[in-house]
Amino acid sequence: MLNLLVTGNRGRMGQAVTACAGEDPDVSVAVGIDVNDSLSEAIVKCHAVIDFTLPGFSYELLSACVAHRKTLVMGTTGHSDEQLAAIRKASETIPVVHAPNFSVGVNTLFWLTRKATEILGDDFDLEVVEMHHRHKKDAPSGTARRLAEILAEVSGVSYDNDTRHGRFGDVGARTDKEIGVHALRGGDVVGDHTVIYAGDGERVELTHKASSRNTFANGAIRAAKWVAEQGKTSGLFDMEDVLGLR
Repeated sequence: MLNLLVTGNRGRMGQAVTACAGEDPDVSVAVGIDVNDSLSEAIVKCHAVIDFTLPGFSYELLSACVAHRKTLVMGTTGHSDEQLAAIRKASETIPVVHAPNFSVGVNTLFWLTRKATEILGDDFDLEVVEMHHRHKKDAPSGTARRLAEILAEVSGVSYDNDTRHGRFGDVGARTDKEIGVHALRGGDVVGDHTVIYAGDGERVELTHKASSRNTFANGAIRAAKWVAEQGKTSGLFDMEDVLGLR
C-alpha cells in the first residue's frame, strides 16, 4: 500500500485526488493538509506527496520532501525560474514528477503536437488557445506553455523571444516565427486546450477538453505508483516519462 500526503486537500484538486485514491486499492491517503496545517507532522506519515497548490508553497514543500526523502508528484503551475531551479535541485536527492498536466489525454496531445509540427513543417502558422474557469490565477496555463514550448522546440525558434501572449493594437503583420498563445477565463471550465496549424487553404486543429478533475487526479496517482514500481530514488520526470511516450 502506497501512503499519500495530499496537500491542499480542501481545494478542488485536493478533493479530487482524495476521492480517486479512495477508489484505488493500491494507494491510501494517509494524511491531507491545507492552510494552517502542519506539514512537518504530516509528511512523516506518507511515502509520496501529491501537490496541486500554489507556487508560493513549493519552497517549503521541497525542503520537507528532501529532508524526509519523500517522492513528490507536483501539478502546481506558475513557478518562477528560481522556483523551477529549486525543483530541479531537489530532484537530485528525491524523485520528482513535475508536469503541467497529469491527464493521459493531454500528454497524448503533447506527443501529437510534436509529431504534427515535425510533419507540417514551416508552412503553417502556430497558435495555442486555452480556456479555464474564472478562478484560475496564472496565465497562460502550464499546459498551454508546454504546448508552446514543444512548438518552439520542434520549429527551432525561441519560446522567450517568439511567443506572443495575446494581441492588442497595431501589432503589425504576423511573423513567420511567431507562436501565438491566448488565455481565456470564465465559468467553471476545467481545462480546454487547442493547438492550431493555420496554412494557406487549410487548417489543422488538435484539441483536448477536460470535463472532470478526476483525469488529473488519477494521472497524479498513477505517477506516484510509477515511481514506486520503478524503484526511483531521485530524478526529475514528467507524465510523458510515466506513460512511456519518450
